[in-house]
Amino acid sequence: MPLQLSTIPGTFAIHRFEPGTPVPTAVLEAAFFTATRSETELSIVAPESLHLAAERTERGWACIRVEGPLDFDLVGILAGLTGVLAEAGISLFAISTFDTDYILVKADRLDEARRALGSKGHHFSK
Repeated sequence: MPLQLSTIPGTFAIHRFEPGTPVPTAVLEAAFFTATRSETELSIVAPESLHLAAERTERGWACIRVEGPLDFDLVGILAGLTGVLAEAGISLFAISTFDTDYILVKADRLDEARRALGSKGHHFSK
């Protein structure tokens, strides 16, 4: 099924913190961020311009958004997109929300990711 995709402006960083670390308040002011806590870590995706004192940080990610909302009954949305990127040899970091999915790829591979996804019928609005 062809999907409508877009990119979120800017570049992002993926941060890893120890599990008990509080979410930095500066993150909560970002236009786009996600924070996920588990028993082993706290992961935060936030604009690269926001410098956080993380244990590890991976910078230089671009964000592709699946235009939603997506119905929970849909099957294989994320698998279809990640499969295309895997075939193209593009590493990714996936995020899902209630309404849709986001895929982060290294910013220097964004054009290649757009071409690969476009070749399978997916369309970018911006």
